Amino acid sequence: MMKTCVQSFLMLAMLTLVTGVLYPLVVTGAAQLAFSREAQGSLIVRDGEVVGSSLIGQPFSDPKYFWSRPSATSSAPYDAGASSGSNQGPLNPALRDAVQARIAALKAADPDNRLPIPVDLVTASGSGLDPHISPAAAAYQVERVARARGLGVEVVRGLVTEHMEGRQFGFLGEPRVNVLELNLALDAKR
Repeated sequence: MMKTCVQSFLMLAMLTLVTGVLYPLVVTGAAQLAFSREAQGSLIVRDGEVVGSSLIGQPFSDPKYFWSRPSATSSAPYDAGASSGSNQGPLNPALRDAVQARIAALKAADPDNRLPIPVDLVTASGSGLDPHISPAAAAYQVERVARARGLGVEVVRGLVTEHMEGRQFGFLGEPRVNVLELNLALDAKR
């Protein structure tokens, strides 16, 4: 019996070392060598300061910025440690109320806008952390942002076009715009 316990403990120690220490070190080292920026969190640095990640959405509410897709994370908006969807189905009254409140906020921020409100401006993504909006969601906000910044609509529309990302590998996903990167470009346009 004692021999079996010792063998079991040694096997546990060996597997813990291999799977809990060596394997993570090898994978982390390989990621650092092959994909250094991504392995570091795809951080965006401006003037020596980290301002965010291109992979995690951020809340924007000032009219001079493009607004992100709503977040569904529970503790705080865009909390990467709490990634989750709302798990509310289309018939859930709480989802309906949240969408109606978001529509009202968009209309209040830009009452003259007669474009249809894109669904991604009023619903959260599956992770609740999506850093992108659709080209339609960006187009919906162009006039408000241009007016708030005192810029021409064509200037702002041009920045949206410059920051448009195509389908991954040419066929996966949909075209999209990274909100943080677009807003940083707007700030640099002063």
